[in-house]
Amino acid sequence: MRTIAYDDVVNAVRELCIRAACELPDDVIFALGQSLEAEQSPQGRAALTHCIENAEIARKAKLPICQDTGSAVFFVTLGDAVCVIGGTIGAAINEGCGRGYREGYLRASIVGDPLFDRKNTGDNTPAFVHFEPVAGEKLSITLLPKGGGCENMSALAMLKPADGIRGVTDFVVSVVRGAGGNPCPPVIVGVGIGGTADMAMVLSKKALLRTIGSVNCDERYGNLEQEILKKVNACGNGPQGMGGTVTALAVFIEHSPCHIASLPVAVSLNCHAARQATIRL
Repeated sequence: MRTIAYDDVVNAVRELCIRAACELPDDVIFALGQSLEAEQSPQGRAALTHCIENAEIARKAKLPICQDTGSAVFFVTLGDAVCVIGGTIGAAINEGCGRGYREGYLRASIVGDPLFDRKNTGDNTPAFVHFEPVAGEKLSITLLPKGGGCENMSALAMLKPADGIRGVTDFVVSVVRGAGGNPCPPVIVGVGIGGTADMAMVLSKKALLRTIGSVNCDERYGNLEQEILKKVNACGNGPQGMGGTVTALAVFIEHSPCHIASLPVAVSLNCHAARQATIRL
């Protein structure tokens, strides 16, 4: 059995929150550069230029890329031979998240009650944590800060199995087209297909963690990703919704078995500031 100190998890998550807010991953920076070359509209190229400059300033100055430092969505891979000593891993993640947002001077965006008492919790907790149990001694924690603009454009459809590939494609494209400039494009499109309604939504967020340029290991889904990407970029939203040829940097699909009567399809969007960071303890 491998043991990890509670405080080590807290400190690691604290640093993770600050790093994710200030440093855009290299694959996103590279994809934005490629988009700048591909974009055909002058206003689109101007917007992309500002996006790239903003990311460079944030990295150098250790400042948040965006004022909206997002809901703290964590994906945790936890081995069955790992034991956190001194407290639970869930408590450690929340304490580290709170410290990271307070001490990193990141905006707190979470209210304690969604409807009747929308009072800010003050430190961006509670975090939203998804656990994946695995065999062995692995502990990996990935943070996906999810801004409100792109999160509000999420969508779920319970399609009929007979709707098939065309139904899935039409739904995803309609979601992105209808989102317009709200999710601050160019976006990354995460698609969850299958499972139950709730699982499909989690899959669509998990899809956003893939590296831009990666190819789905299932050729059928890889081809579908490219087909949807072409149609999304033909919708004309363009960078920041001002019109253009680059509305999305990538489309990623995660899929799961599902009920014979169901075809759940979920869409999660990430803005051009597609922030994420991972630690392995």
